[in-house]
Amino acid sequence: MRDLSDPSQRHPEKAHRADNAQPRKPAWIRVKAPTSAGYKATRDILRTNRLSTVCEEASCPNVGECWGRGHATMMIMGEICTRGCSFCNIATGKPDALDAFEPGRVADAVARLGLTHVVITSVDRDDLADGGAEHFAQTIRAIRHKAPDTTIEILTPDFLKCDDSALECVVAARPDVFNHNLETVPGLYPQVRPGARYFHSLRLLQRVKELDPAMFTKSGIMVGLGEDRQAVLQVMDDMRAADVDFLTIGQYLQPTPKHHAVARFVPPEEFKSYEKAAWGKGFLMVSATPLTRSSYHAGDDFERLRASRAAKLARG
Repeated sequence: MRDLSDPSQRHPEKAHRADNAQPRKPAWIRVKAPTSAGYKATRDILRTNRLSTVCEEASCPNVGECWGRGHATMMIMGEICTRGCSFCNIATGKPDALDAFEPGRVADAVARLGLTHVVITSVDRDDLADGGAEHFAQTIRAIRHKAPDTTIEILTPDFLKCDDSALECVVAARPDVFNHNLETVPGLYPQVRPGARYFHSLRLLQRVKELDPAMFTKSGIMVGLGEDRQAVLQVMDDMRAADVDFLTIGQYLQPTPKHHAVARFVPPEEFKSYEKAAWGKGFLMVSATPLTRSSYHAGDDFERLRASRAAKLARG
């Protein structure tokens, strides 16, 4: 049986050997190939609406479980990214022009899937003056029109080359959760996320709260890239200083031998330790497991996030 947490089995054309090929995965990181009827039904709806998902493009190990439950993370603005992050399996190059009909197709798919919560992400689009902000806003508005009861979570790029109006445009469309991942500790940015800037991303999250204090903010990092514990704890402190509500921590998996190597597979008990530390620092919601990804169980986690805020407000 294929192991879908191993991208070389999902994409055999990328399965060549190199010096930085990842070590053998431990049992806790392995998942089975998707075979359920729910998975196939979700796949067919996405194909019919000609939609991309980060689940496939980023070789997510949870695709079988999530699609089996009718959940998928829609990826807008094409399948080609203008950045070349060493952890990411999405193609880098010159993207196509935006598809003006895509927001409507995303909304149709959300309605057909009957989603109560949807996650919308995108590639980086440094070629666009607004980084794709208006396209995000149009997608949010289209979903509100087609599926008014669906809560919306967005996972955005950093809008690094845009002025303040780009972020303001997205926040004004009022997603329920604004997620932007820091991805790793600042010391690893030159190797892992060379086109980004750690403190710009942190400021982006802080700015969301300044624009709309009621909006939930969320961010995540991967571990196993070569970071140490103290650096992870410092990222937690930085996020809390920016008033981030929800933290996700998951194990980095090397997409192909050409990508950044896995330094180590972090054991489940270490994730538990990170989770305990994060709760102690005041996050409203924490998800920290080897298979945690930004959109994994996002709907259930959103309900817990709302309940956590309500409980905090009740306590005064």
